[in-house]
Amino acid sequence: MAGIVLDAIEKSFGETRVLRGVSLSFDQGAFVSLVGPSGCGKTTLLRIIAGLESADRGRVVIAGAEVTGRRAADRDVAMVFQNYALYPHMTVAQNMALPLVMRRLSALERAPFLGRLVTGTAERRAAIRREVEEAAKLLSIDHLMERRPGQLSGGQRQRVALGRAIVRHPKAFLMDEPLSNLDAALRHDMRRELVDLHRRVGVTTVYVTHDQAEAMTMSDRVAVMLGGAVLQFGSPREIYEQPATVDVAKFIGSPRINILPAETDAESRVVVAGFVTGEVAPRAAGRIQAGIRPEHLVPAADGLPLAVRHVEFLGAEVLVYGEHKATGTELIVRLDPAAWEATPSRHVLCVAPMPGRLLAFDAAGTRLGLISAEAARQVQAPAAAGPLVRVPRYV
Repeated sequence: MAGIVLDAIEKSFGETRVLRGVSLSFDQGAFVSLVGPSGCGKTTLLRIIAGLESADRGRVVIAGAEVTGRRAADRDVAMVFQNYALYPHMTVAQNMALPLVMRRLSALERAPFLGRLVTGTAERRAAIRREVEEAAKLLSIDHLMERRPGQLSGGQRQRVALGRAIVRHPKAFLMDEPLSNLDAALRHDMRRELVDLHRRVGVTTVYVTHDQAEAMTMSDRVAVMLGGAVLQFGSPREIYEQPATVDVAKFIGSPRINILPAETDAESRVVVAGFVTGEVAPRAAGRIQAGIRPEHLVPAADGLPLAVRHVEFLGAEVLVYGEHKATGTELIVRLDPAAWEATPSRHVLCVAPMPGRLLAFDAAGTRLGLISAEAARQVQAPAAAGPLVRVPRYV
């Protein structure tokens, strides 16, 4: 069952077109990230799901019910903001209880003195208090209930904001870069805590971030956005290993992917800077682009020569930055420290792509399917009644 369905969402602010017919479907209980550079439309899309912005065209369906024309308060979603949005004069307990107080108590029941005289108010407040305490224990902040936001660390304030969302038992959590204000170490810890929390709560979560590491490590599915459109929607592994376009390949991955000018020869083999690879690009001719991840380049005596410009030792790995002078392209090579120590020269490093790891893109930036040269040689034209020969693909 789909937890959230977005159907052809379009949005413009004046003459600026922010969203261009975005259509996505998120499974019930999935953790989905919207990732992309600043200005790509991901936060606007999240606000349209929440009902804080209205779409010019398109539909929003949450848990099987269309909510396109509903107010934000009637969509039964909880949003966690980048700046936490906590009330500084309220305690942690009061901040967390506020959504339930506003939903379950009338204006008279919320009154400080008169509310106590209304029958049933005490019981309803006690029930709210119990639910807040359960959420606080889940987030390990039950010892902070009487503190105010100004007395909390950034990670503790983030937990309070999450607790305020959890107590509502919404149909979906919407998170807008909730970890961006935390330092690197705390952000890493909170990533694991958010994933663990999602597994326990099991509510559909849409998470907006510009940090690809967050998107790749936390999500079941990732939507890569650029220029108001979704370039690719898939699992983190699929997007990393099988990027649909060169823009997706460039955005996903750290360190960045290496992109080199390439071409196909008379036999459709991919030739990168004069180096003939073991891959064939069917239905492609002329100039193309080749992409190779830093970890998929290995030392090879007859490979591409790189003039080593910089080396970074990172403990478990070594990043070698080298220039291929024939094309003026800088390449990054990720090596095991032992492999780097075994290289005969620290000034020139010859590398070649691992078999089956090369990515090819046409002039428009669309990924091309590659097959091995060996498999291509074995393909024969099928006889009139003979079976078709299936060609194995690397991608």
